[in-house]
Amino acid sequence: MKYIFGPVPSRRLGLSLGVDIVPLKTCTLSCIYCQVGKTPNPTLTRREYIPVKEVLDELESHFKSGVKTDWVTFSGSGEPTLNSGIGDILRGIKAMTDIPVCVITNGTLLWDPQVRHDICQADAVMPSLDSALESSFHKLCRPHPDSKIDMIIDGIVQFRKEYQGKLWLEIMIVGGINDTPEELHALRNAVRKIEPDTVQINTVARPPAEVSAKPVPLKRLEEIREYFGENTEIIASFKSDSKKSSPADIDDVRAYLKRRPGKVEDISSALGIETQETEKIIKQLEDSDEITLKEYFGKHFWEYKSQE
Repeated sequence: MKYIFGPVPSRRLGLSLGVDIVPLKTCTLSCIYCQVGKTPNPTLTRREYIPVKEVLDELESHFKSGVKTDWVTFSGSGEPTLNSGIGDILRGIKAMTDIPVCVITNGTLLWDPQVRHDICQADAVMPSLDSALESSFHKLCRPHPDSKIDMIIDGIVQFRKEYQGKLWLEIMIVGGINDTPEELHALRNAVRKIEPDTVQINTVARPPAEVSAKPVPLKRLEEIREYFGENTEIIASFKSDSKKSSPADIDDVRAYLKRRPGKVEDISSALGIETQETEKIIKQLEDSDEITLKEYFGKHFWEYKSQE
């Protein structure tokens, strides 16, 4: 499979089948906390980066296999709404299955009526909003030069008015950047304008694009949750006790690490395989010089090396 991955345990969606419809690091932003790395050239240009038919063919094959999936989730290597075919893919999924669909987006293109129309078919949309002030938005998210935070917030507000599904707004809290009283006050005002069903507070948990992206402790997250009020939650880690009946596949582990760094226990949980089997595969990938072990926040993560 080139364009779908999983299903993997998600902190928010149970067993989630990922749909990745843009090439690696095709995004409107280059967030300092991004686990996929830096975006060389942020773009606002929409086009059919991945052919609609190829994505739908893979999805059809998956659904016929009978593998359990709780959600189909647009996420992965970049910003999914940059693919101009996302509306056609959503319609195709709805014609194949009753499994609910979620679009995880950075929200930067929701000012565009066509983007809002394309994703309104989803059962849930999860936009992010990490800052409501222009200066910190640029420091934290390093957007395309034509992106302005007020335009982005207005786009999310308009989408909320038009959209009938669940809107879950994620805020990534990065220590020393958007956790100050001024930042949080501006964010809370923006949240009140948007009126999402839920606000999800998160912090840096995986190796970021920049070492300056620091996590904040749980106690501070709890204070921020209280500040934002009801319908606000801290995203907790998802633990899966499901195991594959088939043997572990080196290609599954390789595909996981190409999308994100991970600890052995993360990989085992995500792919539903025994830790011992994961360790064997990690050893194979290390021996073939495909991966390397790096330390972040006092923890060790396996990371896929660039093959360029």
